[in-house]
Amino acid sequence: MSTRRVVMRWHLRQVMATRGIFQTSDLVPLLAERGVRLTRQYVHKMVTTPPQRINTDLLAALCDILNCQPNDLLEPIVLPAEQADTGTDGRSEEGLGIGELRPIRATVRRPHDPAE
Repeated sequence: MSTRRVVMRWHLRQVMATRGIFQTSDLVPLLAERGVRLTRQYVHKMVTTPPQRINTDLLAALCDILNCQPNDLLEPIVLPAEQADTGTDGRSEEGLGIGELRPIRATVRRPHDPAE
């Protein structure tokens, strides 16, 4: 049985750019005009990182400001099931198989003699 993981991809920054809004702080007064009062710091975080939850009033205000639909901002993505790396496939982290690895020649040096 495979496990599916669905995540939401957040396109707010891209949609803002297509509308000519490049500063996250420009959203603060536009949101306030629509009754959504958020700090400049919160708006910056909301634009730069996908939110875990979003208030429907905020989503409606963003759609009104950006003249878009919710599906323009949120896109569900299905990720393949994550499998634990057991290290049994003979491949190292660098992508080389065990047969492709070669030892590095060591140089043995003696400590300097204090008499020298």
